[in-house]
Amino acid sequence: MNTALLQGELVRLVAANSETDADLFARWSRVAEYLRLEDSGVARPASLKQTKEDIQAWLEHDKPNDYAFVIRTLTDNHTIGAIGLDGVRWSNGDAFVGIGIGERGYWGKGYGTDAMRVILRFAFMELNLHRVSLDVFEYNPRAIRSYEKAGFKHEGRVRQALHRDGRRWDVLFMGILREEWTTQV
Repeated sequence: MNTALLQGELVRLVAANSETDADLFARWSRVAEYLRLEDSGVARPASLKQTKEDIQAWLEHDKPNDYAFVIRTLTDNHTIGAIGLDGVRWSNGDAFVGIGIGERGYWGKGYGTDAMRVILRFAFMELNLHRVSLDVFEYNPRAIRSYEKAGFKHEGRVRQALHRDGRRWDVLFMGILREEWTTQV
């Protein structure tokens, strides 16, 4: 039995805390580059008060089809981002995964890939899912490489679905099946 279900080589996944995590999440919301990598919506900063309320609402309204975690480093227990499975469809055994590394100093150093591997272990071993999917923006090659390292396969694209800085970008869809994941572990 794996006693470190939510721990990888670099990170561990934990529940969010509205008091300790809100400052970081609010700070990250003021970085347009981070917001544009994480979301297709308008980059809009959030206040500390609003961020605390959002985290508290997220914690209080337990949704049986959503699993959200904060990403913390193993070396110094520093919160560097968030990851979660959304919209689990139990009848099909599938879910979407989303991740954001807000601490820029941790970008491109394997923390996101490690967090993704941990959430995939949780999805396939704990939740008994069959498939996990995600979407990623064409202009985010670092994330695309990270997802490929974690075992995701390219499955499709929506051409010119996103408008950023006067240019149109594709949204890419990627997925991983349980049997693909088990061959890597």
